[in-house]
Amino acid sequence: MTTPLSAAKAYSSVGRLANQLAGNEKAAKATGDAGGDFGSMVKQAIGDVVEAGKVADQKALAAAQGKADVVDVVTAVAETEVALSTMVTVRDKVIAAYEEIMRMPI
Repeated sequence: MTTPLSAAKAYSSVGRLANQLAGNEKAAKATGDAGGDFGSMVKQAIGDVVEAGKVADQKALAAAQGKADVVDVVTAVAETEVALSTMVTVRDKVIAAYEEIMRMPI
């Protein structure tokens, strides 16, 4: 089960990754590289996952204070979990593709 500490660590690491992608995108624009489209897409996807996590946290806090319905909290947490799972799956596929490219003979 996910604890608040593990969730905070996950959000922190995703935030650091988003900042790194933003730095890479700025460097690509400065050098005139047109490859920023994929980076901006990944950055947007990471931002969406982080936002979903923040919304889930806000709803959980509101439920703890008695201001939100438990169904809304469960729905928000489930949406965040699906988004994070999708991101991890895409990451795994990208890494597998990279590894396969590296195995190709030159």
